[in-house]
Amino acid sequence: MDMDLSLNHYAADLLSRVRDRSPLVHNITNYVVMNSSANILLAAGASPVMAHSRAEVADMVAIAQSLVLNIGTLDRAWLEAMLIAGKAAGERNIPVVLDPVGAGATPFRTDSVRRILESCRISVLRGNPSEIFSVAGAAASTRGVDSSMAFDEANIGAVEALSRDLGCVVAVSGETDCITDGTNTWLVRNGHPLMTRITGMGCGLSAVSAAFCAVAEENNLAAAVASAFGFYGLCGEKAASVSLSPGTFESAFIDQLAAEMGDVLNLLTYSL
Repeated sequence: MDMDLSLNHYAADLLSRVRDRSPLVHNITNYVVMNSSANILLAAGASPVMAHSRAEVADMVAIAQSLVLNIGTLDRAWLEAMLIAGKAAGERNIPVVLDPVGAGATPFRTDSVRRILESCRISVLRGNPSEIFSVAGAAASTRGVDSSMAFDEANIGAVEALSRDLGCVVAVSGETDCITDGTNTWLVRNGHPLMTRITGMGCGLSAVSAAFCAVAEENNLAAAVASAFGFYGLCGEKAASVSLSPGTFESAFIDQLAAEMGDVLNLLTYSL
């Protein structure tokens, strides 16, 4: 993407493409968020499918436009299904978003993420700072699936280096989000603290990122993910203007995902 092209305009264009094309996003995700991620994708305009059986994941990838691998409720059978699906997606050249939920909490999770990265062509690695730096091998402490770290802009260089090492977009979510392909980097400051009080919001962000990647140009995936982050956070801000209670905030957030956004999204982003 031309760096002079405003990400606000590009994000609006991608959202329009998602709503026009309704890309099928295949999710091998966790029990906790299957329903919420499906509803988030539907509200944004994409088509979700949740399929994790080893008997069908390759066939499902064959008709999908992107794939999400989310290890939130991981077991060995699901890991094998993810490896099958990830390899099939690589053969079809469709984008794969890996969400390393809880990486660093247990050796099984961390080793599984590394196995997926080694065996599959991952397009986007999206997680919180603890998860991302655990994947990178840094000394990070993860409590459950919650991050015990905050992203510091001093770490931008480390995130860019990780992106280059892995050969994929790395997207770190937090109060300030950092999205990079190792060369082009965006910081995104959209969002609201209430989003951290709702289960599965990060998983939903991975799903929406996959939807945006499904309709983006292959060489613009970092910009597509930054656009998804900005759009998602902006919806959180708009939802908070309607409700500051977690239960009704979640409903308001879904409504905002489906709302008409216009030709330009006013994202709080800048490129480095």
